[in-house]
Amino acid sequence: MDSATGTTRAPWRTWWQWWPCWVGRVTMVWAVVYAGFGLACALSGTPLFHLGGDPGPSALGWGAVAVGSLAAVACGAVARSGPRPALRVLLWVACVLAGIAAFGLLMDVITLVFGQGVDSGVAAANHALAAAGVLLLAATARPVRRPSAGTVAAAPSAASRPVQLAACAGTVAFLPYAAMKLVWASGGTFAGIAGEEMRAISKRNGASGIWLTLESWGLDATVLLAALGVFLLWGLVRPWGQVFPRWTLWLRGRRVPRWLPLAPALIGAATLAPYGVLGVGYAALATAGVVTMRRGDFHSSSDALLVGWIGMTAFAVHGVALIVAARSYWLRTRPMSAA
Repeated sequence: MDSATGTTRAPWRTWWQWWPCWVGRVTMVWAVVYAGFGLACALSGTPLFHLGGDPGPSALGWGAVAVGSLAAVACGAVARSGPRPALRVLLWVACVLAGIAAFGLLMDVITLVFGQGVDSGVAAANHALAAAGVLLLAATARPVRRPSAGTVAAAPSAASRPVQLAACAGTVAFLPYAAMKLVWASGGTFAGIAGEEMRAISKRNGASGIWLTLESWGLDATVLLAALGVFLLWGLVRPWGQVFPRWTLWLRGRRVPRWLPLAPALIGAATLAPYGVLGVGYAALATAGVVTMRRGDFHSSSDALLVGWIGMTAFAVHGVALIVAARSYWLRTRPMSAA
């Protein structure tokens, strides 16, 4: 009988254990599709990327063609001669480039969840395709390990103390951000802007009915998302994040598939960490007077800088904590030999 406290067998993972047999072919198909997608956008003049809501140059579509072509060439060479070191390097290069192209996927998901339209359907499709490519390219580039009939899942375990301290930092970093947002949602004033004014700004910027309804109830959608991010973070570092809880009925006591927490963790980390780190760097330059912080919807640059420090610090620290926690989860949940 399977146990939630000891080593447990996970038969539903068998198909994934055979990934060397099929992932190369699927990655080749993805590479051709992605290259064709980029080519169609480049030739038709359709912007494939949006920068801050504004369409980027349509010529950037040739970048997608280059990434897809590089991946296709590397996959074809791997199929003929095996995963040699040089070919694996090419696959990892294509993986990194696809990751850059996928930046913004989290924002697309958030806007869709709250009933808002994305800036561009083509750009959102590019984010999703690129993110799928990241997973496929990484799986293809990994060393081949043949499945073993005696493989069992490792017992649920907690992360090391340094990793849990990183999770604490990622949690605490969101407290000032959540407090700021809740002040506005409850009608208070922060950084020179009152809650009513902030709701008017949200409406003017195209916020959905769901978003505005939550604000009218004194809730802020981004605070709810921050709470989900903290829940995910602690699920990655504590044993309960590896086993379905009792309230999941027929799933209770069973192992959580590794991809279930890792997929959102990697998407969140790939978005929040670079966005937050770069934002903190820009805020530091603005504080030092090297650059000027744009006022935006705020009444002064100093108000915008204050809010920028709070938001970017939260994103940076939480994003880095997600990276640390996801790596720990990946290592702690690796299947072990039953022997």
